[in-house]
Amino acid sequence: MKVMPACFLLTLALSVPLAQAGDRITGQAFATRSEVYAPEAMAATSHPLATQVALQVMRDGGTAVDAAIAANAALGLMEPTGNGIGGDLFAIVWDPKTGKLHGYNGSGRSPRGLSRQWFADNGHTRIPSHGPLPVTVPGAVDAWFALHARFGKRTMAQNLAPTVAYARKGHPVPEVIAYYWWRSVPVLSKWPGFTEQFTIDGRAPRMGEVWRNPNLANTLETIGAQGRDAFYKGDIARTIDAYFKANGGFLSYEDLAAHAGEWVEPVSANYRGVDVWELPPNGQGIAALQILNLLEGYDFSKIAFGSTEHVHLFVEAKKLAFADRARWYADPAFHPAPVARLISEAYADERRALIDPARAAKAVDAGGPLNQGDTIYMTVADKDGMMVSLIQSNYRGMGSGMAPPGLGFIFQDRGEQFVLKAGHPNSFEPGKRPFHTIIPAFLTRDGKPWVSFGLMGGAMQPQGHAQIVMNLVDFGMNLQEAGDAPRIQHDGSTEPDGQLVEMTDGGVVNLESGFAYETVRGLMRKGHRVEFADGPYGGYQAIARDPATGMYIGASESRKDGQAAGY
Repeated sequence: MKVMPACFLLTLALSVPLAQAGDRITGQAFATRSEVYAPEAMAATSHPLATQVALQVMRDGGTAVDAAIAANAALGLMEPTGNGIGGDLFAIVWDPKTGKLHGYNGSGRSPRGLSRQWFADNGHTRIPSHGPLPVTVPGAVDAWFALHARFGKRTMAQNLAPTVAYARKGHPVPEVIAYYWWRSVPVLSKWPGFTEQFTIDGRAPRMGEVWRNPNLANTLETIGAQGRDAFYKGDIARTIDAYFKANGGFLSYEDLAAHAGEWVEPVSANYRGVDVWELPPNGQGIAALQILNLLEGYDFSKIAFGSTEHVHLFVEAKKLAFADRARWYADPAFHPAPVARLISEAYADERRALIDPARAAKAVDAGGPLNQGDTIYMTVADKDGMMVSLIQSNYRGMGSGMAPPGLGFIFQDRGEQFVLKAGHPNSFEPGKRPFHTIIPAFLTRDGKPWVSFGLMGGAMQPQGHAQIVMNLVDFGMNLQEAGDAPRIQHDGSTEPDGQLVEMTDGGVVNLESGFAYETVRGLMRKGHRVEFADGPYGGYQAIARDPATGMYIGASESRKDGQAAGY
């Protein structure tokens, strides 16, 4: 049988009229629903029940941070395909009392008893994707307590109680989560504790089937009653230590006890009058700022959304930003990046000169992989004006597969992001934080809060952040349209898991099906390789505040199971 090339198949597919879900009488044709409006509070998460948990916490007197913690705990139960207390957490909080943004880096470090030499001695040329070796200290629980200490009102036991109840009584599994769960089970079932705690008779729960996790209920009750140290220094930590010692791992009680996240100052770049805020490395947030700085040099009032010129300029800007991402982004305690220089207008002017408007670049160098990962993004806003942008992840979908007995959660495999090349900024070292893909974002105008948003999905995240900002600012879309608009995803990796490698062949441009064939044809003529892709386009949630009325506007990702709702 003759196999047709991907570009031919894409051409054929785009020559067939696309089916539409329905004809809306307002807004853009690609919009799936209206924005949600509410006067007092709003929550947007990737699961409707988690959204309702957040709203109930705020109705009961909790702050947006209380609600965010409660919803994040619920998502760890209800969407273990993307997050849980075995993973890390980053957040940006708008505090109406101080009128400023606060950032928290809740990422954990590599085991101190593991070295790069150990990997070499045992025949590893890269860190495995699953099992005990890529596991790093989970930072989510620490982040909950740090955020709560500064901005919470209700007790942690109260915030965790809704999830404890759902974990015991059960809840039905929605469609997209059921799909990713089904994909994970064959990969992770060989790791100890996974099948017993995350399957039903050895299989994933089906759509609509009731899921319970009494072990997680017990763990969350313990954390709520005994505090942060119950996880990092108590019996939970001792169970974790024994589990990894018994199963070829290196994460220890001492690693857990030594963990501490940190408050960090968000950094920003101004894009046509809008201040776009991200967190500095070891995350990849400043890549979005670098992309936008490059694109600000073009007049998008004269460039149509979805046109060949729009997509080409975006992809070329992304290539330049990601070359710096591979070169510079790492744990600043080991390898500080020149952040101010990377996000400066002067640097963008220098780098923009490398963009050829007529041809796709095949290779770019850093001035002067980071792809895989399933995650949850959520945002919450309360009656006092506090807004929380929060992202949390186990990295590769359900994580490493390592699930300690009786605890009801899976550890992240974030350590896979390290490289084993000596001297590289992101090279493995004991007690080091890996490069991180998960990034929350925030927009302000004239020093006032405008949009709390994020978009999950590995290397798609900074690409998605930049596209959302462009959709809002350049193309005049509303909050829901900005997320529903078809997306661009450029993959420049030359290895299948996207580890830190240089682009040598121009990479691949993945386009969602909403782009016209004329655009695809134009891109191919500029030298781009254009293909379809199955689901790398991320998951978006957003809340905006109307500066004139103070009302909240919510939007939720049409590609996932989520909901934006308020009161």
